[in-house]
This record gives sequence, C-alpha cells and structure tokens, in this order.
Amino acid sequence: MARAKGGFKSRRRKKKVLKRAKGYYAAGSRSYSIAREKNDRGMAYAFRDRKVNKRMFRRLWTVRINAAARLNGTTYSRLIHGLSKAGVTLDRKSLAFIAVNDASAFATLCKQAVN
Repeated sequence: MARAKGGFKSRRRKKKVLKRAKGYYAAGSRSYSIAREKNDRGMAYAFRDRKVNKRMFRRLWTVRINAAARLNGTTYSRLIHGLSKAGVTLDRKSLAFIAVNDASAFATLCKQAVN
C-alpha cells in the first residue's frame, strides 16, 4: 500500500499562500513557511485596519461637518441635534459630502437645524 503524501491538496494550499505573498520581501515571497507567517500577520492587520478605516473616515466626516457648521454660525453637536429634531435623516458621510461640495445646500440644512 502506497503512502498518501497530500499531493494535489497540499500543493494547492501552498500555491494559494505563495500567490497571496507576491511582492513580499526576500524569502517572504518564496518560502512557504515564512510566507504563511507573513500572510497570517497581513490578514490580521487587514481585519484590524478595516475597522480602523471606518473609524478614521467617521472622524474625517465629523471634522468636515464641524468646520462647515462653524462657518454657518453653529457647532457640530448643535447641528446634529437640530437635524435629528427636524427629522432630517442624513448620515454623516452625506452631510460631509454636502458640506464640501455644496455650501448653499449645507447652509439651508443649518438654518433648518437652528429653527
């Protein structure tokens, strides 16, 4: 009876890891064992940083909305509170886009939030 060595399955698994490791420095892109470690670390960073990315964008939107709100004589917190009381259901991403690209529409929203 012949010994089973994995063959196709293990080769496919290793090829997948090495394909993902393209562009890594030195043995990181050639040696399976090192590439596997680097892949694991890279995937962990990718998972973590998807969350960080969402956080950073929300901070950016808040800063942009606050800057535009202050140009219109109010603050971020008063604006958000006023908009929610007025029943305006725009998210922060949309508000930030309007603040940057359409100052007159944002001014209208500010008036609506203050009244």
